[in-house]
Amino acid sequence: MTLLDHIRACNTYRPERFRPLRRNGERLGLVRHDNAELLRRFPAVFTVSDDAVELVAPGDFAAVTEAVEAVIAALAAEGRVERWRHEYFAATPRWGAPPVLKIDRGAVSFLGIRSYGVHLNGWRRADGATMLWIGRRALDKRVAPDKLDNLVAGGIGFGHGVADTLVKEAAEEAALPQTVIAKARPVGAITYRLEVGQGVRDDVLFVYDLEVPDEVTPRNTDGEIAEFMLMPASTVLDRVRAGDDFKFNVNLVQIDFALRHGFLTPEDPEYLDLVTGLRRVLD
Repeated sequence: MTLLDHIRACNTYRPERFRPLRRNGERLGLVRHDNAELLRRFPAVFTVSDDAVELVAPGDFAAVTEAVEAVIAALAAEGRVERWRHEYFAATPRWGAPPVLKIDRGAVSFLGIRSYGVHLNGWRRADGATMLWIGRRALDKRVAPDKLDNLVAGGIGFGHGVADTLVKEAAEEAALPQTVIAKARPVGAITYRLEVGQGVRDDVLFVYDLEVPDEVTPRNTDGEIAEFMLMPASTVLDRVRAGDDFKFNVNLVQIDFALRHGFLTPEDPEYLDLVTGLRRVLD
């Protein structure tokens, strides 16, 4: 496996298999054709054509949310949509726009709603080497159990921003106090579109770097991380290159760290493809 293979594995979306989900002329999601046919049963909420799905439920944010929730609940009862995760994401046509509705996280990929998350690289220097704090996901995680992960990562839920999500996740996942997390710095964003069993993940990951003080040792508090380990950044890159030890999208965050910190250089024949492949142009 090559590093570029990880980027390709996260970008399996094929536009010919999907049609846009629109609200008042703006694209809100991407609905796979088989999912669109299921939505024909709910004409008061969705109007389905061969080219698009229109969200036509009348009313304000609360009314539209309620109407879509009823559809998702009916499809979930039939096993067509993941069961409720009781965590809501905002559905917006673009970053920073007012939300059209909120949607349970379990249904996000069914409608192809763009979701946003935050990932934190925690690093330190030891004996002249750059070291990374790496977590191992718990065995009971719904996604990627027992895989390696970043120090902190989480989705940005409805009503939350990037900064407060980072603070919340850092406290829950690694017991990092606000005085430490306040020193994290934003270093960019990673984008990808991945077709999954239920539809498509259209994801944006906001990435932060934090030089973790020597006296701070991360400690999980919510049961989602089984252990933390301090690993040389060069070893992390080798393990990403060698296989699938890491959660699928964490591979991209680690490649990005390696590029920014000089562990990958322009002499690498994949260099330009890696640099450009991590940041798909948003549409």
